[in-house]
Amino acid sequence: MEYLKVGLIGGGFMAKAHSLAWATVPMFFWPISELPMRKMIADITEDKAKEAALKYGYERFTGDWRKLVDSPDIDIVDICVPNNLHCEIAVKAAQAKKHILCEKPLARNAEEAKTMFEAVKKAGVKNMVAYNYRRTPAIVYAKQLIEEGKIGKILNFRATYLQSWSASPLSPLSWRFQKNIAGAGTLGDIGTHIIDLARYLVGDITKVCSIMKTWITERPIQEGVVDKLGVVRKTGEERKDKVDVDDEMVMLVQFNNGSIGSLEATRNAWGRNNYITLEVHGEKGSLFFNYERNDELQVCFADDPEDQKGFKTIYIGPAHPYGEGLWPIPALGIGYGETKIIECYDFLRGIVDDEPIYPSFEDGYAIALVCEAIEKSAKENSWVEVEKPSK
Repeated sequence: MEYLKVGLIGGGFMAKAHSLAWATVPMFFWPISELPMRKMIADITEDKAKEAALKYGYERFTGDWRKLVDSPDIDIVDICVPNNLHCEIAVKAAQAKKHILCEKPLARNAEEAKTMFEAVKKAGVKNMVAYNYRRTPAIVYAKQLIEEGKIGKILNFRATYLQSWSASPLSPLSWRFQKNIAGAGTLGDIGTHIIDLARYLVGDITKVCSIMKTWITERPIQEGVVDKLGVVRKTGEERKDKVDVDDEMVMLVQFNNGSIGSLEATRNAWGRNNYITLEVHGEKGSLFFNYERNDELQVCFADDPEDQKGFKTIYIGPAHPYGEGLWPIPALGIGYGETKIIECYDFLRGIVDDEPIYPSFEDGYAIALVCEAIEKSAKENSWVEVEKPSK
């Protein structure tokens, strides 16, 4: 049995999700030709790295990510750190001929994303951006139905991503609210997920017209470096600092195939937790998906009998994409962890079989260009054409 040795950079929420995936891929998708081995983890200090290694099951640890990238026994570099570090790490990893899995968004801006794409292209290494929601089996099945022509030509696509973890003004000022680190706010953090899903299900976005708002302009300064996604609430008496990124974005879009749509994302929606919804309308039917009920896909077809018109629910299970490796009964519960497991499985398959992997850094670069157009549109209050990625 051969091994692909993983070096992970980061120690927080995403490091947990990725480490869980690397550990359990063989449990779900056996047999697998090359096993992932959690070889080394890097964090901001030696002590934190040591703790992360014990917690997440890595053989070695370091407080310097450069040592991990330079280590000759590392095959895969997994980047799970704030956005401002993505570009430098990815470029050095590509130069070291490592395959790279990078958390989303790919970079803070289109310029950095282009640099990362050019680096992996030049090095010839496998690469993926971790937009894991496109690997939710119900969404993969929706794409299958679209490609089979079950709903005909797509007319309209509608998506929302609504969360509430930063709706309180007492949620602390983590790096996600700082432009120099994050690059953008809601747009980059969760808006890019539904942009990726739009491109995955419908096609390239060519024009946008957007509105962006920052509702809470200052927040209590966070203590420590761990981002707890708003769980830690302050009293309101602490020293505050400025929020310089967006809280909410709404936009209309046009696709390269003539379809139109709308996308909305916010982290300020009380009552919504991880409310990703997708609605696709075609000439011959419609599809609807809600991530908070992510074992279900609702379908409606134009040729259904008149007395049976309306949405019906399909429960995702062994008969659907990735069903051979997941749970033996429909609706047992395919959660966030499973999407990460599938993500790592597909990444490994791409390496072993030497096949293209999606979403790639090129996709991440294309999404960054969409974000650039969204920001320009909001600033100019007009429709803006999306620049095509330069090859």
